[in-house]
Amino acid sequence: MMRQWVAVGTESGAVWQVRDSAPPAPAAGELVVRVHAVSVNPVDTKLFAALRPGQEKVLGFDAAGVVEAVGEGVTDFAPGDEVFYAGDVTRDGSFATHQRVDARLVARKPESLSFAEAAALPLVSLTAAESLFEHLALPFPADGRLLVINGAGGVGSMAIQLGRLAGAEVMATASREESAAWCRALGADEVIGHDAVAGIEADWILNAAHNLNDTLEAMAQAVRPFGRVCALASAKGPVDINLFKDKSVGFEWTFMFTRAKHGVAPERQGAWLRRIARWVDGGQLRGIARTDWGELSPETLARAFEEVRSGRMIGKGVLTLPQEP
Repeated sequence: MMRQWVAVGTESGAVWQVRDSAPPAPAAGELVVRVHAVSVNPVDTKLFAALRPGQEKVLGFDAAGVVEAVGEGVTDFAPGDEVFYAGDVTRDGSFATHQRVDARLVARKPESLSFAEAAALPLVSLTAAESLFEHLALPFPADGRLLVINGAGGVGSMAIQLGRLAGAEVMATASREESAAWCRALGADEVIGHDAVAGIEADWILNAAHNLNDTLEAMAQAVRPFGRVCALASAKGPVDINLFKDKSVGFEWTFMFTRAKHGVAPERQGAWLRRIARWVDGGQLRGIARTDWGELSPETLARAFEEVRSGRMIGKGVLTLPQEP
């Protein structure tokens, strides 16, 4: 039996419904994974809030679990393999006991991490890796300064570590002492307040903040000539990209779901997760799960969504799923 926690739009806002059905069968190129643990990301809360009356969505874009079945043509995985992945925004998500997923997006989970610890990694690790090494073109090894805005969040937590792994000097922004201590523990060479960005210099800037507009002018002042800037969040209103022209700065967006949604080399995400797993097991990266919300239920989902929406999360939070005996 498969159980799904479904977000349903109503006139008074979205609610959670629990539904049971037969487990899915994998199509060609797919896996069916028995999900053991999930995480919650800002994209989950945004999609939940945007549901109109009558709309339904199985959310969840981080998972770790065990392969139960493989589809035709899948040769890299077998039943019993322990895996982790971030999935596809156009499909049913991981808030379910079973999930169908494109095998190209999946990798074996780090052996040194529990399912819950592994579930905290995929979406933010992929976002950080693609942002740094594909969009910002951070060399490996890197000789220069990387600024990570919102360093204590999930993406920032991985970007600090990956920047250090590449050899860059890493600066991060944090607004509270607890957040700053977390950034330093992850390897940030220096931590500054959000209001100090305009006063520093950086070759590469990863903006993992929730509002691009608040940081645009400061980034334009901080980035060095011929530097690069990459942003996660959408702009909340018009922005003036001309601010970056005088320094010949490259500006790019990053969206982790682009490859799966548009079918552009999705296998690159499986490859990134394999690297992440090797680096974790080799002690070069550490897990970032800090909050355990307990067993997945409508009540724990509501608490998790409230904490993620607050914008004060440090690292990531996780939920575990009940397992059949």
